[in-house]
Amino acid sequence: MTDPKQDFKKLLEDHLMAFPNIGDIVKGTIISVDKNEVRIDVQNLTTAIVRGREMFSESREYSDLKPGDETEATVIDLENENGEMELSFRIAGMQRVWDNMRKWMAQGITIKAKVYSANKGGLMVQVGAINGFMPVSQLNPDHYPRVAGGDKNIIFEKLQEMIGQDLEVKVIDVNEKEEKLIVSEKAVWEDDQKAVLEAYKVGDVVDGEISAITSFGVFVRFGEGLEGLVHISEIAWQRIDHPKDLLKVGDKIRAQIIQLDHSKIYLSIKRLVDDPWKKVKDKFKVGDTVKGKIIKVEPFGLMVSLDKEIHGLAHISELSDDPIANINDKFKIGQELEMVVVSLEPAEHRLGLRMAGVKGKTGRKAEAAAKVVEDQKNDEEEVVKKLDELAAVEAVAEAGQVEEEKKAE
Repeated sequence: MTDPKQDFKKLLEDHLMAFPNIGDIVKGTIISVDKNEVRIDVQNLTTAIVRGREMFSESREYSDLKPGDETEATVIDLENENGEMELSFRIAGMQRVWDNMRKWMAQGITIKAKVYSANKGGLMVQVGAINGFMPVSQLNPDHYPRVAGGDKNIIFEKLQEMIGQDLEVKVIDVNEKEEKLIVSEKAVWEDDQKAVLEAYKVGDVVDGEISAITSFGVFVRFGEGLEGLVHISEIAWQRIDHPKDLLKVGDKIRAQIIQLDHSKIYLSIKRLVDDPWKKVKDKFKVGDTVKGKIIKVEPFGLMVSLDKEIHGLAHISELSDDPIANINDKFKIGQELEMVVVSLEPAEHRLGLRMAGVKGKTGRKAEAAAKVVEDQKNDEEEVVKKLDELAAVEAVAEAGQVEEEKKAE
């Protein structure tokens, strides 16, 4: 026979262990729904109430509740002024939203985000009941603001044009404690590109159209909505100041895929053309006098075009035997000059020039080297002469000694 006191004690302990604390999320059944309050039976432990601002939740699960519905809420007070447990749909709803964000990030689910503001670093977006942020770097190529020189004010203007738009994004960072949510439109775009990119490999040649031009290169659209970058160093074999000097938006071009890095595609235009520097020694040799046209004036010297493909550099020290105070006063773009080839490095795509009639740095070096050689030659001749004189003296002395020895005999 069981002891009634022991049974009651165990029942009381079980009840106390099951009783929730402030901050716990509890489950219950709706008892009644009035205009400004909802009463809930919390697992037969107690009756609780949700009222006022705590009724308004960030989760749609708490709308249109009716008696008999199962629900969840957060405990905010164990006993109010009326002796009732106080619950909150608002806090529970927010917790549910953050839980969903973590789940969507883990599963890589695509969700909707509405742009409501912008700054120079990116877009502020509304994702359900939470405010999130999308850095500029996480925009897809269609929305990425390609601005020459990276002017932040112009980038900001372009970002502001997106306010009000609905975007498809993925959650890439969740920090509930700091209330930080980071989303990415590019991540959605990258997933869409994977299947398309499988049809391409490094070395493939594609036909496309210039979609944008920046100081560091050009973007090319090709295939089924793909876009690749041709870096400025891969546009032409000769040095160029800016891609816009050779290309413009809308130009049809052919390029070779040189790298595939996830969704990033790198292309080359110049690799489909023979490198003219491979045959440069057939055209020019050190010491040749050539004619060229100035295509760029820099503080350190001149970039000179010798023909359509080969450009050379004339350092400021090779332009005059007298100091040049201001190179821009003396030389202008388009000016034709007669020059001498002073160095040739095909592998490095470098050709050095000196103004004809000027000794320059290389000329002075050559003179100095010739003088050293001449001095060495003179020194060698002087040494030989002294050795000959010494040998003659020694020969006379030896002959005298022999004569003395004969007399002594």
